[in-house]
Amino acid sequence: MQFNPTATLRAHGMPVTAQRIAVLRAVHLAPHATADEVAAAAHDTIGSISRQSVYNTLGAFVERGIVRRIQPIGSVARYEDRVGDNHHHVVCRTCGAIADVQCAVGHRPCLSASETHGFVIDEADVSYWGLCPSCSRRTSKRSKPSTSSKASKKSPNKKGR
Repeated sequence: MQFNPTATLRAHGMPVTAQRIAVLRAVHLAPHATADEVAAAAHDTIGSISRQSVYNTLGAFVERGIVRRIQPIGSVARYEDRVGDNHHHVVCRTCGAIADVQCAVGHRPCLSASETHGFVIDEADVSYWGLCPSCSRRTSKRSKPSTSSKASKKSPNKKGR
């Protein structure tokens, strides 16, 4: 499906402005971006937009269902324009990178709570945590024993010199 910010705004009953288009484009081009990252990208696109305007626009977009706000534990809020499906996220414990993960099984399985306590559940927030490929490679390189020539030489303190 082709990304059309003007059509998206009109479909959600929002006036089309340069600021809204810039914010929506920024979210589309950088899924899981923070509000500050969205503000920087929007500023680069149109030159002048206040941080408060970006925050207000993101809030309005979330309210209208144009973008989704996610906030993994220990992270600032992030925004994506992938809405209307049941996907989750995988988060790197080291660098904070985030990627989308399709729902594991069936249609909305996470909404079948073992106990609702009388709540009418309409959403579940599932996050998977681990290490991204880059952080995993760095961690495995640090934990490998050194095979340098210095490490293989006998210690000068050993008997039998």
